[in-house]
Amino acid sequence: MMRIDVLTLFPEMCEGVFSTSILGKARDKGIVSLNAVNFRDFSGNKHNTVDDTPYGGGGGMVLKPDPIFAAVEHVLGIPPVTAESVRAQEAGGITRAVQAVEELAEAAAVTSAHVKPRIILMCPQGKTYNQQIAEELAKEQHLIFICGHYEGYDERIREHLVTDELSIGDYVLTGGELPALTVIDSVVRLQPGALGNETSAITDSFSTGLLEYPHYTRPAEFRGWKVPDMLLSGHHANIELWRREQALKRTLERRPDLLETAELTVKDKKTLEELKQQPHGQA
Repeated sequence: MMRIDVLTLFPEMCEGVFSTSILGKARDKGIVSLNAVNFRDFSGNKHNTVDDTPYGGGGGMVLKPDPIFAAVEHVLGIPPVTAESVRAQEAGGITRAVQAVEELAEAAAVTSAHVKPRIILMCPQGKTYNQQIAEELAKEQHLIFICGHYEGYDERIREHLVTDELSIGDYVLTGGELPALTVIDSVVRLQPGALGNETSAITDSFSTGLLEYPHYTRPAEFRGWKVPDMLLSGHHANIELWRREQALKRTLERRPDLLETAELTVKDKKTLEELKQQPHGQA
């Protein structure tokens, strides 16, 4: 079973999504374990403060490192680290994340390869998320997402804890919860058994490197708009050819950048050349 933990100040934002639709069904089936952890519980002070003003001045508040480190260590099932052990690890060039994994593996009497988590920081500076990364993360056993608010994170979280930094786009959001939930949704739906139709994850837009072809359902005619005759023909081979051509056409028109990395056959390339020769708007 895949395990996903989300460190957040607003666990209620996650729980609603975790119990709904594909994510809820996947959790109920035992395909994935989804947990929201409030890292305010690890503040270590009577006021439950998890942020402070930045050194050097400036606006906004910065998330402190200690609550987040403590929350990750709690999730990994290892005791908190002392200042002395941290200095010893840094002297040996070992990051806290690596040390945590090694300690957890030793405690569980398994190799670190079997339990090594991906500790993911959602932030604007991260690598832009895409389907390729989703497929990569879907192969992991344990994902930990760190969701921030305020001005940003103490840099030591980046330097000594996380394994990955991800962004879902070049725009500003209030916090990291929505980006994390976006990533989680795209990863969980790739787990075997998560979708009712196993071919859906394969044929979805981006999974093939192309945008998806158009879909139609009953009625065959609605307000004068008819379903393409090809889809009503019953000729499955020709329907598949039509769908491939439509996917190529839609990608060429809307996301031509995807064609640079898509796996294209000789026939695909010929189809694209023919589409480029057509006047705009013709199919």
